[in-house]
Order: sequence, then C-alpha cells, then structure tokens
Amino acid sequence: MLTALIWGVAFVAQSVGMNYVGPFTFNFVRFLIGALVLIPCIGILKKLENRNGGSKDLNLQTKRLHAGIAGGILCGFILFVSSSLQQFGIMKTTVGKAGFITALYIVIVPFFSIFLKKKVPPKIWIAALIAVAGMFLLCMEGKTGLSEGDTLVFLCAVGFSFHILAIDYFSPKTDGVFLSCIQFITAGVLSGIFAFLLEQPQWKDILRAWQPILYAGVMSCGVAYTLQIIGQKKVRPDVSSLVLSLESVFSVLAGWLILGQILTTRELFGCCLVFSAILLARKV
Repeated sequence: MLTALIWGVAFVAQSVGMNYVGPFTFNFVRFLIGALVLIPCIGILKKLENRNGGSKDLNLQTKRLHAGIAGGILCGFILFVSSSLQQFGIMKTTVGKAGFITALYIVIVPFFSIFLKKKVPPKIWIAALIAVAGMFLLCMEGKTGLSEGDTLVFLCAVGFSFHILAIDYFSPKTDGVFLSCIQFITAGVLSGIFAFLLEQPQWKDILRAWQPILYAGVMSCGVAYTLQIIGQKKVRPDVSSLVLSLESVFSVLAGWLILGQILTTRELFGCCLVFSAILLARKV
C-alpha cells in the first residue's frame, strides 16, 4: 500500500518532468538515481544479515546471487518497456484515462495466473471487477473512445502485469533490494541508449527538471519498487495487483490534498469501490 501511495504521487512528478525532458531521458535519469540510492543499502543490509547470523551456505548464497542477477535483468527489461510505453502514452491521452487503463492489470494479472496454473479464487475476480468499476468512475471523463495513446497505455498495463508476475517468481529466491537495484540498472541503461539515440539529452534540461526526477528516482524507484519486491514475498500476485491499483486512488487524493483539486461525488464513490475491492481481496 505504501508503494501505491508513492506511485500515486509520482504521477504528478512524471507529468511535470515531461515539460523539460523526453520520455527516455526522464526514465534514464530516474532509474539510475534509483539504483544509486540502493547500492549503499545493499551493503548495510548485508552487514546486518551477517551480524544476525545469516546463512553461511555458499551454494545457497550463489543461487540467490544468480537469481538476483537473472531476475533483475528480466524485471528491468520489462520495466523499461512498460515505463516507456506509459510515458509515451501519457503524452497522447488524458491522465485520467491513462490511470484507468494502466490499472487494468488488476484483471490481466489473475487472467495470466490461470496460464501459470495458479488457482484464482472467485472472490478475487469479483474484487477485480469491483475495482475496475471504481477505476472507471474515478478516472474516466469525456470521450471514452480508444486513441493511439490509450493503446500504448494498455500495452503498458500488459507489461506491468508481466512485471508483477516476474517479481512474484523471483522475489522469494533472492534479496529484494539487490533484485531492485539490478532491475534499475538494466532499465536505466536501456533507457539511456534510446535517449542518446533519439532525444539528445541536455544537462540544462535535466537540471531544470531536478525536482520531479529526484522524486521519481528516489521515492518512486528506489523506495517504492523495492517495497513492492519485499511486499510481494508474502502476498499473492493477484492480490498484489489489486492493492497496487490504489495508486490511481492516491493520485486523485494527492491532487485534492496538495493541489486543491475538488473531488466530485462520482470520484469519491469510485474511491470507495476500489477500497472495498481491496478489503474483499485481503480476506482471501
């Protein structure tokens, strides 16, 4: 839930940051900042683990290291693709529609789980449908037709669904902070390649966007994605997707509290539906 809260506020940072730099440049800098924030954390946590009598089994340590590297590279690649699609999609659609379509991973994840031979309780499907209804009331305004930007954001939702499932697979097999750091390095390097090929980033523009980039790098990446990995060690992926969908609710609430944006009755009812879906799923 903390992850969803940080991500919800990050929608503002992503939107403001795009006024100064391109999508690949924004992701390039924020992902590398996220990795740099976590590097000292890995060393500190390793010392604490050794002090508390961590495992001395070299075989086990090697397996966890390999799982962290392999998982980090795969998750980083998925994160790069999904985040790039989201950034480009936001440029061509409304923020409300982008928030709603992105949150469709709450239905996509349980659907994919079936193919992974994971049983999805009926209660999860009911909760997902309630959440989708809530997201519609919360985010959708005006025309509801599918535009090019909407299509990109939908593909982003599919990508984030794979990301949630990949995290579910790798997080129990390795250290969460290490896995998170590797995925940011991977996503950052890939974003950097495309940034220098297509956008020609300038330091003056990056410095002008330092506030949204710093929030997105330290909080959205370094803190939130790591919390997601650690949290998913003990939470089912279908339930995780529902809890993470709260990011759209928190983004609306943040606009109300921070920017003074007024919530309509419809939006408040949408928030209540999503919260109800989370509470229903939590009892599975």
